[in-house]
Amino acid sequence: MAETRFDIVAMGDAIVDVIASCDEDFLVNHRLPKGSMQLLTPQAADSLYAAMGQAREMSGGSAANSMAGIAAMGARSAFIGQVAGDQLGTIFAHDMHALGVHFDTPPLSFGPPTGRCLILVTPDGQRTMNTAPGASHELDVSALDEALVRDSAILFLEGYLFGPARPRAAMMRAVDIAHAAGRKVAFTLSESVCIADRKAGFHAMLDGGGVDLLFANEDEALQLTGRTGLEEALAELSQKVPTLVITRGAAGALAVEDGKTVRIPAMPVPNVVDTTGAGDLFAAGFLTARVKGAPLAKCLSTGAIAAAEIISHYGARPEADLKEWIEL
Repeated sequence: MAETRFDIVAMGDAIVDVIASCDEDFLVNHRLPKGSMQLLTPQAADSLYAAMGQAREMSGGSAANSMAGIAAMGARSAFIGQVAGDQLGTIFAHDMHALGVHFDTPPLSFGPPTGRCLILVTPDGQRTMNTAPGASHELDVSALDEALVRDSAILFLEGYLFGPARPRAAMMRAVDIAHAAGRKVAFTLSESVCIADRKAGFHAMLDGGGVDLLFANEDEALQLTGRTGLEEALAELSQKVPTLVITRGAAGALAVEDGKTVRIPAMPVPNVVDTTGAGDLFAAGFLTARVKGAPLAKCLSTGAIAAAEIISHYGARPEADLKEWIEL
């Protein structure tokens, strides 16, 4: 790819994760469907936080996690997302800078607090996510750094932020800027819960040529297309985007590009601790390999390696030296 200031710039939720272990009964008692993601009001988040056990805080957000992984793999990443001028906002900005991710979106001086995601992890490593988006859903077109978008090889967008009208408008403006500058746009559906009330918007963007590379897991692909079989979903979606990437958990991953399908197995992980961020880091690995000119199979395997590292410990930010895990 032509030389740019950054390899990938992402737009997404600026969230601080609060992670705690819990047993199955805790989820049942608080009526939290295991493995799901639900949105909370700030008040509901306060109530759940008070009931949680000892927790650890670390910056999160789907696309932000991906940018952290990309930086850890040696590529140049930047992030656009909205925080408030509060303690969690300061933590988020500090963590991004410390990881080598360019982040300079001005914090809000009024309005809701910085977003947080209360993540409950059961003994089997499954995570149940409870998100209070807060300031992250206040991202406005006026906060968009257009020069940053133009000077990044890939613009990466997340489905979590695509729902609210204000950040959606900022994202669509960024798509126009990126394509006008000859850049590529990657999009992740993020989570099945995002699809039901956003399906029309997702399809409009895909049908309009707004996405060059689409990430989804198998369930998301089925929900978006309304199909009952994966092959039918692949046939439909691959007609809408030049590159389609589907993750399948323990069944591995696949990509469809130029009429060809490439499949890889999952990387073996002896001890799955926490699945938080697996999809985020898969996207990070894939995109890092893509900007370095790797073939499609190598992009998939790099994503699988990054995902394997992240599920071997708590949290959605790499702890191992990913440069030693991959060869690009």
